[in-house]
Amino acid sequence: QVQLVESGGGLVQPGGSLILSCAASRSILSFTAMGWYRQAPGQQRELVADIRSSGMRTYAYSVQGRFTISRDNAKNTVFLQMNSLKPEDTAVYYCNARAISVSYWGQGTQVTVSS
Repeated sequence: QVQLVESGGGLVQPGGSLILSCAASRSILSFTAMGWYRQAPGQQRELVADIRSSGMRTYAYSVQGRFTISRDNAKNTVFLQMNSLKPEDTAVYYCNARAISVSYWGQGTQVTVSS
């Protein structure tokens, strides 16, 4: 079993920044991809960004140019740098680790963007 522990969420004003972290209990390079998803109230969970084992990154159109996904392989940690935050970014953010036939999720961390 793999554990993913997220941290870094909180309340931030519009235009502000936050960094989310996801620490995995085993090497993140053992996964096909690591990603961040979010789910707002009444909405479906959506992909925000992911990073493949090759290093290739994918971003949702709504966050391109504002969010950056990165990883520290030595610390088995994936980060999501979020800049220029907007109220519509408010959601629970989940870390995901995807292997060939299985997917793991963290418990989620709340991000609230409000003045």
